[in-house]
Amino acid sequence: MRITPKEASLRTCEICALAPVMPVLVVEDAAHARPLAEALVAGGLPALEVTLRTGAALDVIREMAQVKGGVVGAGTLITPKDAEAAKEAGAQFGVSPGATDYLLDACESIGLPLLPGAATATEAMRLLARGYGMLKFFPAEASGGAPALKAIGAPLPQISFCPTGGITPANAGSYLNLGNVVCAGGSWVAPKDLVQSGSWSAIKELAREASALSKG
Repeated sequence: MRITPKEASLRTCEICALAPVMPVLVVEDAAHARPLAEALVAGGLPALEVTLRTGAALDVIREMAQVKGGVVGAGTLITPKDAEAAKEAGAQFGVSPGATDYLLDACESIGLPLLPGAATATEAMRLLARGYGMLKFFPAEASGGAPALKAIGAPLPQISFCPTGGITPANAGSYLNLGNVVCAGGSWVAPKDLVQSGSWSAIKELAREASALSKG
């Protein structure tokens, strides 16, 4: 079922608003998928971005899609094939580091709400012209951090963002305090060593701490 850019942005904005932090997950073993998702959701982080950076990613999405209370999306969508595979696996939304017409066309045609990436005012304006009002600011820290995003927001107040890339517990607040930020994407809530060791209670605690971060 086809989706319009406006409808896609409304949906991704709703998903981003579920919690102040959206975990960005790189999972190498599908056996970790369900307990990881359960820990993050129990800790108060229901929106989960599974990046398509491993061979297990699609299986991870399939497993996480079955976890009650979770809203699972696929990150690092680059091609139309990525978008189609992600939706088939059960992804409820997609995230891309940038945006191409090919990817936007594909996501709209299959009804997959996309959070497209932008790092400059020009990129943001082009997406806004197409109808996208909810964007990913990536790579956030490398693109100037919170000051840059604040500056972009001044002339473009109608655009909301989920900054991702270099976000940590130490700097997350500087982003969340901005009026044009709905949530921040971060990988620190599911560090590789804790995932590989199955330390789900520790991950749940990290999620709880992240879910307690508040917008100013």
